[in-house]
Amino acid sequence: MPTVEFGGKTFTVDEDGFIDSFDNWCPEWVQYVKKTEGIEELTDEHWKVINVLQDYYKKNGIAPMVRVLSKVTGFKLKHIYELFPSGPGKGACKMAGLPKPTGCV
Repeated sequence: MPTVEFGGKTFTVDEDGFIDSFDNWCPEWVQYVKKTEGIEELTDEHWKVINVLQDYYKKNGIAPMVRVLSKVTGFKLKHIYELFPSGPGKGACKMAGLPKPTGCV
């Protein structure tokens, strides 16, 4: 598996750039993904999405479907795409340290 170095840490990633294990998630990973996604500043809304994704993943072992994410955060899907331009599956799940979603996220 490929590796990425950022902020003094080395991360093992899959072919799509997702971190190899949720257990390896850390603030440096968030900063790395933020930079690769072209997000200038993380707001409380970004963190709300990240926290909801992580909480759901810890309880269920998968990422929530988009409509569940939208309902729990209270954000419309359009707004989630404004926060994470590459989308809830690619950008938000990657930043939250979740594995690449297999279904409709």
